[in-house]
Amino acid sequence: MKVVLLAGGFGSRLAEETSIKPKPMVEIGDIPILEHIMNWYMSFGFNEFIICLGYKGSDIISYFKDYNLKNSTCVISENGKIETLKTSKKNWKIILAQTGIKTQTAGRLKKVSKFLEKDEDFMMTYGDGLSNVNLKQLLNFHNNSKKLATVTAVKPLARFGAIDIKNNDVINFIEKPKSKDGWINGGFFVLSYNVIKYISSFQESWEKGPLQKIVKDNQLSAYKHEGFWQPMDTLREKYLLTDLWERGKAPWKPKKNIIKNIIQFKKSVNA
Repeated sequence: MKVVLLAGGFGSRLAEETSIKPKPMVEIGDIPILEHIMNWYMSFGFNEFIICLGYKGSDIISYFKDYNLKNSTCVISENGKIETLKTSKKNWKIILAQTGIKTQTAGRLKKVSKFLEKDEDFMMTYGDGLSNVNLKQLLNFHNNSKKLATVTAVKPLARFGAIDIKNNDVINFIEKPKSKDGWINGGFFVLSYNVIKYISSFQESWEKGPLQKIVKDNQLSAYKHEGFWQPMDTLREKYLLTDLWERGKAPWKPKKNIIKNIIQFKKSVNA
């Protein structure tokens, strides 16, 4: 199953970083957020990616083109010959597709649809949000729903701490609780190829155009994810994610017990 990653936006709200690099290449720790997302998908056995490029897309191409060399121990001789002594390769297949700088999200999907199988569902998410969503359960939920599309619904963390008060006494204090304002779009979609027919223009936003039509046709289901989810839209959110990563508290870092289930999961998907 292929995974489409939307990685072409300007990231204007994170201008401190995106003035010199595309948003998906902003690093959490020493790893671009885009690679963090890919690592999570690969921990469930999904290693075929279609990356929709736009703003500063050449930076993303350069990163993956030189990935093996940058993650290797090597010797460079006088004649410029490079001998690799030790390398850290990843078992991925990546299509890097230029989809236009000003193309909107739905348009990007439409432009890469030629790389998708018409009789096979695919996954899609944004290149700037991290989560520990269980992709195995998400896919099973989608298959059982019999809908054309499934979105991962999340409740974001509130920006401020919450307190419960009784008779002027604080009886409970919760640091950054989950929002009580309802569920929101957390990305991490599972989609039928037939959603492409809902895209009428390259300048359509995925959320404001096709998704609205899919909802109208009662073809969108919501997988409720109660776990970790965090976008990186501001510098404050980048610092929050970096802090979690550097303290070894990153919920999106693949766990060994997840990897152990990959073979069994892939067998169930292919059955």
